[in-house]
Amino acid sequence: MEGETGAAFAAWGPIIVMLIIFYFMLYRPQKQAAKRREEMLNSLKVGDDVITIGGIYGKITALDDTTVRLEIADNIVIKVMRGSVNGVVDNFQKE
Repeated sequence: MEGETGAAFAAWGPIIVMLIIFYFMLYRPQKQAAKRREEMLNSLKVGDDVITIGGIYGKITALDDTTVRLEIADNIVIKVMRGSVNGVVDNFQKE
């Protein structure tokens, strides 16, 4: 009986170890990054300087649940999806 238990562990042990490694190296960090991004998108406010995923810098002039209006130059405002904002920029200077 004990020999069968040892053989079962020898067969399933490496698979269980690999699943644990995948959890800590892939799933958990990805979930934490998604949580940080969601928090950043929820904390956006009018006046924030941001960069979009496409590389466009702008200042938020208005926002709602799904869209953001960015002023990218004097009197030029574009409307983008809220999810396309990549991050808030600290040292943004308009040229």
